[in-house]
Amino acid sequence: MRMTDYRNGMSADDIAGVMWVKARASDSTGHCVEISRLPDGQVAFRNSRHPKGPALVFTRSEFGAFLDGAGAGEFVCMLD
Repeated sequence: MRMTDYRNGMSADDIAGVMWVKARASDSTGHCVEISRLPDGQVAFRNSRHPKGPALVFTRSEFGAFLDGAGAGEFVCMLD
């Protein structure tokens, strides 16, 4: 797969040669999101319960904006 072939909704199983990381704070029942840095610098997410399911792919800039917003508490209302 060429680096430019990464896209939202592709099977996470098709993203070969990357390491998927799960947060240490993940719950014990397996309800977790895993993340991987792709060779072209993008970031992919997958559901740990469905590792062959679809992946969401974001640019570094998009992921950085999300982290900044999360750190600033912008998404806390989503958890209520």
